[in-house]
Amino acid sequence: MKEVYLLAMGRSSAVPTETLNAAFETEELGFTPASDHGFIVHVEDHKVEVVFEARPTPEEWTADLFSGSEPALESLAQARSFYRLAFEPDAAQPTGPVFTALMCARILLAHGPGVLVDVTSSKVHAAEDVADLTQLDFDIRDHLNLHAVEVIEGDTPLWVHTHGMEKFGSRDLEIFHLGEQDLLPAEAFLHELCTDLAFGQQPPLRTEMGTSEGQTFMLVPSEEARTNLLGVPLEAFEGHEGLFFTVVSPQGRHNTAELLRPFRERFIQEPSEQTESMHEEAQVLLPAFKARFLRKGLMEPLAFLVRAPFETHPEGETLNEQLWMEVVSWDDSTVVGRLVDGAVHTTEWRKGAHVEIPQADVNALALAREGRTLDEEEVRALLNAERPS
Repeated sequence: MKEVYLLAMGRSSAVPTETLNAAFETEELGFTPASDHGFIVHVEDHKVEVVFEARPTPEEWTADLFSGSEPALESLAQARSFYRLAFEPDAAQPTGPVFTALMCARILLAHGPGVLVDVTSSKVHAAEDVADLTQLDFDIRDHLNLHAVEVIEGDTPLWVHTHGMEKFGSRDLEIFHLGEQDLLPAEAFLHELCTDLAFGQQPPLRTEMGTSEGQTFMLVPSEEARTNLLGVPLEAFEGHEGLFFTVVSPQGRHNTAELLRPFRERFIQEPSEQTESMHEEAQVLLPAFKARFLRKGLMEPLAFLVRAPFETHPEGETLNEQLWMEVVSWDDSTVVGRLVDGAVHTTEWRKGAHVEIPQADVNALALAREGRTLDEEEVRALLNAERPS
């Protein structure tokens, strides 16, 4: 069994077995007590082994070893006991054991303050983050850390690699010869590829594959790919002795500029003049859009979507990201909905999160019927029927 998570608790005693038995039964998870306050949780053909230890946080666990919010890191430093969560990755359904382990953590956190440490990625999750991980749509960024290391000189000195894929039964990914301007596009590409791996959809090795944007690449085991990596000293890999999958061009080269080109477009800021123009147009159409939503039939296959700015804070900056949400209800001048895409720069706004926005913030509208987004003429025709004659 591979130890994947450490649950650091503020309490010094274990949660009583009878209490846990009832809680896991409520969540329809199999629960088997073990010795010394440990237990095993089993779902279908996988299981999670949990071991309890009453001990304080080791002094050598300094905050620089982990990533997480300051309150979460402080809670880790003050922990008085730990639950160790271990499981074997499931090749057929890699996210299954991960989700079960997160459910274990969530149930335990309901019985005392604590934080969850992802050993594979060195991420520290607060209790509310664990709840989100089990309730909202899967977002690979919650499970990974990406590191950018300068390993050579020049315009493209960076080696970018992931930590955290081990819990999904996969090697981590790496890509070389990147510049500062490539970091966000590389993150988007690696997150996309890691999501496929996390769901057991690993592309065949040494085979040309296409991205969602149509560009091609290959995955090659790092022990092969690094043999033609020129100018990178071996000491650069100290502390990263594990095996990776290396992203290379279809010719096996470490030149990935063309691969990342379409991903750069995702981070181009929409001109403010365009946003303002879209906002004005959306507000004109909004009364008819709202009226049509309010008389939508229960079984009608029509989805109502709106776009609005959401504030994010990457690396201390404050940015507005334009995110789409599907409307669930309309409370006077407040639109209630579910995000259909997550924030690009951070995980502050996750896909699937339920949100509320003032209708005055809506700057774009869309309608979809049976999975197909209606074109502009179809939307106008449908909304014009709501206008008083």
